[in-house]
Amino acid sequence: MATVRISYFTDVLCVWAYVAHRRVEELAANFGDQISIDSHFCSVFPDAHAKVEKNWQDKGGFSAFNAHLAEVAQRFPHIEVNSSLWLACRPRTSMTAHVFLKAVQLIEDKTTTTGTAEKASLFDSLFYRADWAVRRAFFAHGKDVSDWQVLQEIAAELGINGADVLDTIQSSEAVAALAADYNLAQHNG
Repeated sequence: MATVRISYFTDVLCVWAYVAHRRVEELAANFGDQISIDSHFCSVFPDAHAKVEKNWQDKGGFSAFNAHLAEVAQRFPHIEVNSSLWLACRPRTSMTAHVFLKAVQLIEDKTTTTGTAEKASLFDSLFYRADWAVRRAFFAHGKDVSDWQVLQEIAAELGINGADVLDTIQSSEAVAALAADYNLAQHNG
């Protein structure tokens, strides 16, 4: 039987993507080797402050957006939302986290294609664990994931070589891969 490829587009600052994360896990758990999930990022929060200010200015601004997230969390008990989101914790952009995660994804892809590591299942993959750690850092723990220091801390906690991540970003490889994701999202959206 042929493997079904699923293209999954997400933004780490989007609460609906955070809610839907469990559905991706269910797909992987229920269909295992029958599917392949290709993770891509889309640009929902390229300038997070401008987006919240524009879309929520007549509704109460950042405070109202914070209340919206709390309301969403009540409807989906499998997620945790920190009370400081968009009040004390206001990431400027999702792009910093996306480029960090693309670097992790590229590093992992290189180790599987060069034969130094076997392709991991979704749950065991370094990219998946980093992606979930970034989402949890923001939503559950109220950390600014547009801050490079926060991302470095996540890398260290997961045993990711920060120098490799930085090299992949500085070579523009991760930025180019992120741009490709954003373009693909626009053409498929």
